[in-house]
Amino acid sequence: MTEQTAVETEARTDRPVVDFDHNAEEHAKDPVASYRRLRSEGPVVWTESWGGYWVLSGYDAIFDAARDDEMFSSARSPHGGEGQAILIPKRPITEHFPIDLDPPASMPYRRIMNQLLTPSRVEEMRPMVEKYTALFIDDIIESGEADFATLTGIPSIITIDWLSLPVEDWRRYSFAHRKVLSAPLGSPEYIKVTEEELPALTEKVKEVIAERRRNPGDDPISFILGHEIGGRPITEEEVLNMVDLIISGGVGTVASLSGQALEWLSAHPDVRQRLIDNPDLMQNAVEEFLRFFSPTQALARTVGQDADFHGVKVRKGDRALLAWSSGNRDAAGGFDNPDEVDIERMPNRHMAFGVGSHRCAGSHLGRLMARTILTQVLERMPDYKVDHANVVRYPRQGVNTGFDRLPATFTPGKRLLGERL
Repeated sequence: MTEQTAVETEARTDRPVVDFDHNAEEHAKDPVASYRRLRSEGPVVWTESWGGYWVLSGYDAIFDAARDDEMFSSARSPHGGEGQAILIPKRPITEHFPIDLDPPASMPYRRIMNQLLTPSRVEEMRPMVEKYTALFIDDIIESGEADFATLTGIPSIITIDWLSLPVEDWRRYSFAHRKVLSAPLGSPEYIKVTEEELPALTEKVKEVIAERRRNPGDDPISFILGHEIGGRPITEEEVLNMVDLIISGGVGTVASLSGQALEWLSAHPDVRQRLIDNPDLMQNAVEEFLRFFSPTQALARTVGQDADFHGVKVRKGDRALLAWSSGNRDAAGGFDNPDEVDIERMPNRHMAFGVGSHRCAGSHLGRLMARTILTQVLERMPDYKVDHANVVRYPRQGVNTGFDRLPATFTPGKRLLGERL
């Protein structure tokens, strides 16, 4: 479907209606233009796709909604069917804590997450992040050509090893969590992942959690197991809910960001050279890439009460899509020339990691991984060139954007480490 001029419906004259589906192939062709058209209709519009949902495309509307958990709930509910409420359509998967709960119920889990992923704890992970990034580059650098999409495995193996899950399964986690967000809904690939691969991986995680309960160690799962919720020991099911969220977040977001940044830098060699000559710019550049590419494009909420909201009347039970990527391209967010990359943009109040009580707890780790991947590629393969004509993007880009194929060539180099993946 393509976006069309908003029209009023006879059934609900209070709803500005557009023809829009963020999961559609048409939207995936150019999500930026797609959301730009929606913003031209208004900051909040309605689509009849997937049973109907509001699309919040304006910066202020998204910001306000994300900070009001009573009005825009993340918790699972009967509205819109069974499954995870932060997705449209909902996906019947393991609950994810704390994002599948609203405050105050979410807060004990959020506090554990915050303690687990403090800046100091993330800094302790730097050697692991640097090692795995170097190993991935070692794996391709001698050939002079590679599919940079393979670099999307770096966040996966880091996340799996950090959690002390079986490292040999990292490819399965990477594939499954990427495909569940990028494969066409209802496709054989999507069905296989959701009905076979993810449930099988979940069972593996359960086994590790049970083992850590019996024999705790110095690892994140043992750390979570050592906490209480409301004065009682946290259950293994609750730990699974938290670990599964860490995996799904750790695998997809950084992979999407790093791939898109590498593709863009290949097409803009002047900016790439600035980053090579001035590596201190990388930290700010990553913030701009987060804004510009918004690897997590949008997440959903459920309206908690009837209200007037940014010029429309929302009703209890309505579904709503908070389009982070659209807000990050809205000049109303304080972004001069929002459709241009400015690696020295300041301030940069982007919403790539969300806003409010459910803002991504792993943002510090995500930033570290992205900076490390981009820095090492520019240091070791500074002349790389992406074959833009043969790039293959995800067929569905409603939740995560990224590449199934990102072919590149470069001057061959030497391996740095003796070990192999």
